[in-house]
Amino acid sequence: MKGIYFGTGLVIHFTQGAGQEIGTGTFLDRIVISSSPARPSADPCPTCGENSRDNGVILSCIDCFLDGGELYLFEYDVPVAAFLAKPRGGTCTTAKSDPPEDVIHRATFLLENGFGDYNVFKNNCEDFSVYCKTGLLVTTVLSVGRSGQAASLFAAASTAVSLPLRYLIAGYTGVTVFGYGLYCANRYASDIGVRRDVARVPVESLVRR
Repeated sequence: MKGIYFGTGLVIHFTQGAGQEIGTGTFLDRIVISSSPARPSADPCPTCGENSRDNGVILSCIDCFLDGGELYLFEYDVPVAAFLAKPRGGTCTTAKSDPPEDVIHRATFLLENGFGDYNVFKNNCEDFSVYCKTGLLVTTVLSVGRSGQAASLFAAASTAVSLPLRYLIAGYTGVTVFGYGLYCANRYASDIGVRRDVARVPVESLVRR
């Protein structure tokens, strides 16, 4: 789960709560990636009042946000070599972060106005956080995965179906080397910092009319 640290122990993040009705989002939204804490809805946090039935952009204390997990700093403006050296998607991007005041402005605006419907591939917590930090959004409607987390899944699937027969015949080592290289290339091509189908979008224009 990713979010924007607001200060004074609070985090603004985009979540699909446990209270979201069956039939919304996608099937994978409910079984692959959890974007909300597991606290029972009848037991709201005494610090922030957050509970697992909340949907959309919410404000939580750091303890509710982590929900027992470890804190990890998502990295921006990383060199290409450093990006490729991290096989796991959703940990960094080559895109540069905007100044803190711009980031907080976007996050607080979306806290009041929303960030659309949650979708594990098209509109998840990482998409929200990366947008708040960079102001960048994918402009193509049919694009698969804006976030590094979704892009890594797509890259893995693309790699699995793209391995030529001659590499399979070459043996395990050849398959491993070629497959990892193809996976890294696909993941890098999907990074929002290098994609051509992205644009800087003012946060005010995201409000539904």
